[in-house]
Amino acid sequence: MSISSPKPESGSPSTYGSFPAARPRRLRTTAAMRRLVAEHHTQPADLILPAFVREGISEPVPVGSMPGVVQHTRDTLRKAAVEAVEAGVGGLMLYGVPEEAKKDAQGSAGTDPDGILQVALRDVRAEVGDELVLMSDLCLDEYTDHGHCGVLTADGRVDNDATLERYAEMARVQADAGAHVLGPSGMMDGQIGYVRAALEEAGHTDIAMFAYTAKYSSAFYGPFREAVGSSLQGDRKTYQQDPANAREALRELSLDLAEGADMVMVKPGLPYLDILRDFAERAEVPVGVYQISGEYAMVEAAAEKGWVDREAAILETLTSFTRAGANMILTYWATEAARLLRARR
Repeated sequence: MSISSPKPESGSPSTYGSFPAARPRRLRTTAAMRRLVAEHHTQPADLILPAFVREGISEPVPVGSMPGVVQHTRDTLRKAAVEAVEAGVGGLMLYGVPEEAKKDAQGSAGTDPDGILQVALRDVRAEVGDELVLMSDLCLDEYTDHGHCGVLTADGRVDNDATLERYAEMARVQADAGAHVLGPSGMMDGQIGYVRAALEEAGHTDIAMFAYTAKYSSAFYGPFREAVGSSLQGDRKTYQQDPANAREALRELSLDLAEGADMVMVKPGLPYLDILRDFAERAEVPVGVYQISGEYAMVEAAAEKGWVDREAAILETLTSFTRAGANMILTYWATEAARLLRARR
């Protein structure tokens, strides 16, 4: 079969854009070649492991909708932190799961210095010190009996400004417990500035703030709510962002940066790669993305059915975040993925 070469445009080099001189497949010939010319590389240190620690259990409790993920005991959490360090993972984001009887309308367990999250922060800091970045979720939803991320008014609405007061209290006890980074995730207006002021007043000037800047009201959070034992009544559409909106995310970005965010996040991940790219192009601070529970569960379910190559799918999703501009990726596969990345260097 004869294929004629198209003539190059006037003024263009004869060796570029014409057949057979231009053969992009030359750079795909071997695995070594593909590694050499790869444009984006996810590194183990880019990964952050979200982990759940549950009060009042003696053995880890599997999360049914998230195969491989558990609610940790304090002992198994320490072990998981050590394993993450050994794999080269960059950070650990902790979520506390209190006993049901300790939940109340104010989320009091979230500001108790001896609450499960604060105790776990001290445990992990004592175990691994500064060998990874210890992060804590700063939100009330795990601790309230209504499951919302803030305190409620008499008519059942989330009271933005009253919630900020609670976040300030949470920030102080989490910082005292040893967190390097606080992650305010409730999407309250002004939360970054309010918490930053509280930390400064308390002398915690070195605590970094990882803003959940664009946290969308997503259909993919279901498994997470099982993992934290959520008591949610209703939905969070009045404070989490509408999935239809992109410019609104840029407004949130401007506000969080002005209020003192040290890092910013897009959550969820795969459905919002366009927002991630927008943040990466505009922000002058590190940009993170959260590969959330529903994304994790879908890959695990498809792999269990034999419909996808599990390890390849994990690494491909992580690469998509790096390619879109993420500096940090929260993923429940963090420790496993770090090992895979090291093995495939």
